[in-house]
Amino acid sequence: MDFAIAGASAMAACCFTNPLEVLKTRLQLQGELRAKNQHTIHYKNVAHAAYVVAKNDGLLALQKGLIPALWVQLIMNGMRLGTFQFGENHGYVTDIEGNLIFYKSVIVGGTGGVVGQYLASPFFLVKTHLQSQAAKAIAVGHQHEHEGTWSAFKKIFRKNGIKGLFRGAGASIPRAFVGSTSQLTSFKYSKEFLNQYEYFSDKPLLTSFCGSMVGGVAISVMMTPFDLIMTRLYNQPVDPHGRGLLYTNYLDCVVKIFKTEGISAFYKGVGPMYLRLGPHTVLCLVFWDELKRLYDRFWPQ
Repeated sequence: MDFAIAGASAMAACCFTNPLEVLKTRLQLQGELRAKNQHTIHYKNVAHAAYVVAKNDGLLALQKGLIPALWVQLIMNGMRLGTFQFGENHGYVTDIEGNLIFYKSVIVGGTGGVVGQYLASPFFLVKTHLQSQAAKAIAVGHQHEHEGTWSAFKKIFRKNGIKGLFRGAGASIPRAFVGSTSQLTSFKYSKEFLNQYEYFSDKPLLTSFCGSMVGGVAISVMMTPFDLIMTRLYNQPVDPHGRGLLYTNYLDCVVKIFKTEGISAFYKGVGPMYLRLGPHTVLCLVFWDELKRLYDRFWPQ
């Protein structure tokens, strides 16, 4: 049940925040492997990107990739949050007094995040492809020309098999570990702090909200560079053997981005990243806490 509650919470949050994921993906791919000021700027900022996408692709384009995004949330966050809750319930991340132990929370949260992200990788791949697809006038990055979610799966599988569906999955491991540990650890410590000093002691929802706000900031700052690298590796074109045509591996991607776009490029899309992950973290973790409270209320152990 821990995994089902976690997955449902993340999927509910995703319905609200997926448009910001679309905008973040476009900004991360804009100017790929081009020096600063040496490429066309279709998207000036988050608000402008939203306007340009809606104008050229239609308002519904802001929800591109929603179906695979929901599957990503179910698998990735179901595993990530479910694993952490399982660890908390069985005392694997706390001491005998129930206080969070930092290194244990990092290990459990990171492990759940990595496993969940890896299993969800095919859906994340397709999601990235669909969210990057745009009208020719505003297209950035490689355009895969998929007709939809399931046709994309068929196309990739026929061309490169199972290996093709998991292309770039290795790049998701550092992203998942850093993102999961920074979010969950900061969320739990923030709640512990508020409870210790009895802030909002009679308002558990407000406690969850404040803790999730801190978690949203932490994950956005820590994860953005890793997220950008993963987006580039997922979206790059490949040869008939499934080998990347822009980047040969993770390190090659890092070096090429640094040499051509500069170190600031690793924080491309940090604005929409926070605008997406801030609300997503708040909604996801608040839904998570509230669903757990409801479950404990109606089905007490």
